[in-house]
Amino acid sequence: MSAEAPDRVHDRTLEGWIARQRWYTAKGSTPSLRTLSESDGTRLVLDDAPTGPVLYQVPVLSPAPDAGGSGSDPVDATTDTAWVQELTERIDADPSSLRPIGRVTASRVLSGEQSNTSVICDTADGAQVIVKVFRVLHHGDNPDVTTQLALSAAGSARVPTVYGALRATWPDSGRPDGTATGHLAFAQEFLPGLEDAWRVALHDAREGTPWDAHAAALGSALAEVHRTLAEALPTEPADEARRNAAVATMHARLDAAVREAPTVAPHVDAVRAVYDRAAAAEWPALQRIHGDLHLGQVLAAPEPRGWVFLDFEGEPLRPLTERSLPDVTLRDVAGMLRSFDYVAGSLAHDAAFVDAGAWAQAAREAFLDGYQRGTGTDLGGHRALLDAFELDKALYEVVYETRNRPDWAGIPLAAGARLASRDAG
Repeated sequence: MSAEAPDRVHDRTLEGWIARQRWYTAKGSTPSLRTLSESDGTRLVLDDAPTGPVLYQVPVLSPAPDAGGSGSDPVDATTDTAWVQELTERIDADPSSLRPIGRVTASRVLSGEQSNTSVICDTADGAQVIVKVFRVLHHGDNPDVTTQLALSAAGSARVPTVYGALRATWPDSGRPDGTATGHLAFAQEFLPGLEDAWRVALHDAREGTPWDAHAAALGSALAEVHRTLAEALPTEPADEARRNAAVATMHARLDAAVREAPTVAPHVDAVRAVYDRAAAAEWPALQRIHGDLHLGQVLAAPEPRGWVFLDFEGEPLRPLTERSLPDVTLRDVAGMLRSFDYVAGSLAHDAAFVDAGAWAQAAREAFLDGYQRGTGTDLGGHRALLDAFELDKALYEVVYETRNRPDWAGIPLAAGARLASRDAG
């Protein structure tokens, strides 16, 4: 990053503005900002927040003189088409670029995001591109970028076509060489007007429309993604250290769930028995996976393309370094099984109660059948491990629901009790 831009916004003005942004993580705190670097209208600022230091990417422009003078808020540069065009040119120039982005003729910020800012771009060649600007920065590769780059470079249609990404370096006194590097932005094909699989499944389950064919195709599509990732990115054996670390994380999640949701306590011994069986089971090779898969992360595209997967950032609460590590593909399978369960749970909480339990069970079975056909493996041989991952996800959900929607906690709790009581044989 080069010297500061002439339209620099004073830190005091920026502090008040950044505290009100949805992507600011230390909600309720007063930011204490230090600028680490600045160029091309983008500042990288470190917030010494009470919850710990956080590095933000803050592309801002000074307000025009007639907009209130020096006391006015800065202008978020992601709302400025000229700045967005300059950003896409820098993405094109990055070595990771797979295809050029046409000249941006119009742009608009996608509303509703919490942690990043996505900009929809219309280009002169008639294409639509979505550029994701990462707000919170970390040293190291962003798995959302590297995983989808690998899939797109391999010719996979299971992700939106990737145009490229933008990397940068910045000062970091905590690192041995004094610098850090990471991704600032990511550009890929925008697919407008498509419903996600959650909405499609919820509608069909409410209407009683069987989902066996859709679920089987989804399982097959996930198998295709896993096969491609195993070919495009490194794999490694699940050695004893990695297995022990994964199981220890499961036990720690169980301990946390008991503290926050005492209703879990009666099932603790049975849950630990499931985890012990998983620890003793044979584990498949580790590879790159989605990491936070559910029906909302999949788009229903017209045939012949079919299911398209989004957002490969991994589980948000895990550190970035962990989310980039090879993992067990069954974690993704378990996440999708939990999502089918949530379709039934959501409809049970609907004002017009719908019993979709049988629908969800049929969808789960069809999804597993499709995945098994796509991978050529028998999941029956990994039943103990799959149960453990699904149970671990259910306990994560119990904690989330207890904190945010207590009346929904029964959905994952019932699943946890069912999985914990499954016959070991």
